[in-house]
Amino acid sequence: MADDEGNPEQPDSGLFDRIVNLSRRRGFVFPSAEIYGGFRSTYDYGPLGALMLRNVKAAWWRSMVQLRDDVVGLDAAILSPPAVWEASGHLQNFTDPLVDCRNCNERFRLDKLDDVHTCPNCGAKNSFTDPRQFNLMFKTYAGPIEESAAEVYLRPETAQGMFLNFNNVLTTSRKKPPFGIAQIGKAFRNEITPGNFVFRTREFEVMELEYFVPPADAAQWYEYWTGERYRWYLDLGMPESKLRLRPHDPDELSHYSSGTSDVEFLFPWGWDELEGIANRGEYDLTQHTKHSGERLEYFDQATGERYVPHVIEPAVGATRTMMAFLMAAYDEEEVRGETRTVLRLDPRLSPYQVAVLPLSRNEKLSPIARDVLHRLQPHLMTEYDETQSIGRRYRRQDEIGTPLCVTVDFESLDDKAVTIRQRDTMEQTRVPIEDLVGHVQSLL
Repeated sequence: MADDEGNPEQPDSGLFDRIVNLSRRRGFVFPSAEIYGGFRSTYDYGPLGALMLRNVKAAWWRSMVQLRDDVVGLDAAILSPPAVWEASGHLQNFTDPLVDCRNCNERFRLDKLDDVHTCPNCGAKNSFTDPRQFNLMFKTYAGPIEESAAEVYLRPETAQGMFLNFNNVLTTSRKKPPFGIAQIGKAFRNEITPGNFVFRTREFEVMELEYFVPPADAAQWYEYWTGERYRWYLDLGMPESKLRLRPHDPDELSHYSSGTSDVEFLFPWGWDELEGIANRGEYDLTQHTKHSGERLEYFDQATGERYVPHVIEPAVGATRTMMAFLMAAYDEEEVRGETRTVLRLDPRLSPYQVAVLPLSRNEKLSPIARDVLHRLQPHLMTEYDETQSIGRRYRRQDEIGTPLCVTVDFESLDDKAVTIRQRDTMEQTRVPIEDLVGHVQSLL
């Protein structure tokens, strides 16, 4: 696992602008409500971004749920009553210390300032107001009357829905510790200083697992999930030189955590968090038991033991992870005197796995090209493109990360074969149309 001392790579500050430009120009991410001037810190995922984000979530779900027999899924409600967040501690503790500069009126999180005496915006000395605590949860109202009795909150995480449903899942799934509940869904945080494109936004998607274990086994399961989650990124093509595990120092730990580690990525602005793996102990189930009156515990019929399971929680931001995969895959190289931009994405993450490209818009090629397209579509996400020169279309597919291009040319009319071009090597192979699906699947 990479660390500061053994990692020679440095942040590429120019990469940020290249990724933002690519995302907008090719349809990965758009500013939200742009025709009305935009809405700060909200983004819409375009045709390619929607596909890639879906693939990131599918890869997580496959590894965390589909390939395991000890994890089940859940899709809990986004709105919750205040009682949930009072029990979890979010009403009291989910705050950031906020300061304002009296000179330029900019607002900052106190814990994110490098120098608490100097404004990073205007340089004024000792200009900050006294810090005040700012709760990050979005509040709204259920029903027609805006009063305290109707207050509800948009969830700032998906975890609480899994704790609230502990007994329901235990009964219906017939699982026993160690077992987990996984969930992918939207969360909302009223961030003071959102920024760095989709890295920190007020509306985002998270992928979380709550893994319930016997108290005596918590430490070993924490180590297991820390390693397992780190390897997930490597398996999907993220280079080890841009990835590291950072255990939290004791003064960083949440009050309920006996151990937390972050999987960090080398972003253009430096190392920053992709995912946190926390040993949350029995805090969550105990708190909800205390506030609700319902016993959230496990009874082992074999031993007669009754206990509150401890919880190991890997929690990852889906949207920032998608951006990290884009940054890790971005490459530029010179080919015949021209710069070729390539997204070297793992095929499991690429928006399209294959593009069908007739050599031209000639009416003789269209029927056979469409036949090739229809053969591939049931098996893979496929794009069809017949505009511009074939060379420009290859470059476009390279730039959006499509691993394979299938070219239909005039020879195809006679030999009933097509040419497969590979993104990373640009090698080309002639393949009979009848064998195409199997051959493409073997390459992927």
